[in-house]
Amino acid sequence: MTPKPVTTETPTPEPSHPAYGEKALRGLPADYFQLLKPRVMSLVVFTGLTGLIVAPQKIDPFLAFIAVLCIALGAGAAGALNMAIEGETDALMRRTRGRPVASGRVSKSDAMAFGGVLAFLSVAMMWLAINVVAAGLLALTILYYVVFYTIVLKRRTPQNIVIGGAAGAFPPVIGWAAATGHAPLEAWVLFAIIFLWTPPHSWALALYTAEDYAKAGIPMMPVAKGAKSTRLQILIYSLIMAPVACLPIAFSMGGMIYAVVSVLGGGFFIFLAVRLFLSRAGDHPEGGENSLYDVKKEALAARNLFAFSILYLTALFAALLIHHAFMGA
Repeated sequence: MTPKPVTTETPTPEPSHPAYGEKALRGLPADYFQLLKPRVMSLVVFTGLTGLIVAPQKIDPFLAFIAVLCIALGAGAAGALNMAIEGETDALMRRTRGRPVASGRVSKSDAMAFGGVLAFLSVAMMWLAINVVAAGLLALTILYYVVFYTIVLKRRTPQNIVIGGAAGAFPPVIGWAAATGHAPLEAWVLFAIIFLWTPPHSWALALYTAEDYAKAGIPMMPVAKGAKSTRLQILIYSLIMAPVACLPIAFSMGGMIYAVVSVLGGGFFIFLAVRLFLSRAGDHPEGGENSLYDVKKEALAARNLFAFSILYLTALFAALLIHHAFMGA
């Protein structure tokens, strides 16, 4: 019997995720639209527009449109660059594996080029059409999110969302700077509201998606410090954030509608945070079907806070927008 020849070829390693490892297509227009993270973009545009409207100096409507467009393009650029960098990681997580790069519908290089072009256009347009301060803040926001958060922080510290959350807090400051050419203390109050809102919002989501983050090797707070510590920190941030959200009243930025929304909404936010703290959301079941059922039921406390947090922030900025745009403030 003739012995089989010994091969010295190195076996080709399996890709971390089948779809991500395949040759990506150029993608459809809908795929490139998804690269912009439209849901995130809508909130960024909304808070940026609010900052522009709340600013005491009014801006020409056409220039206001250009400024908001630049903020939207900048947010989309950051989202596309983030997906290009995080494609392989996104492919490991149930929540994100359907994204264009992670699923192989758009190549990493195409997503990177798309995001880079949008980033350049958004900053250049803001600089040429509006002013250098707004353009500088927009460029800083994109770099902060893509480089400092996505590349530097996300995989290195459970405080990633705390420090990196500043990127999502810049839009109202950019909007204010677009209207006035500077960014006073009042603009940074709006920044502080979003900055302090981000950890409880993001960690509430992370409590019931912790397995995904652990699988992808991302040290989100529930993965790195445990669910109990995360619930405590959510409560602490909520207790700080709710009073800060009332500061626009003291700075005469918000009227009666804002006062009602910020006080009642903040109180309910704290109530949900307390319920979450007292729950077992994010804890691992000790065994048995009943135990698993209880843990799933407890996770509702995290889901409720996450859902309300979006409504709460939207209501706060809507109240400011209504006060200044429609009530002659």
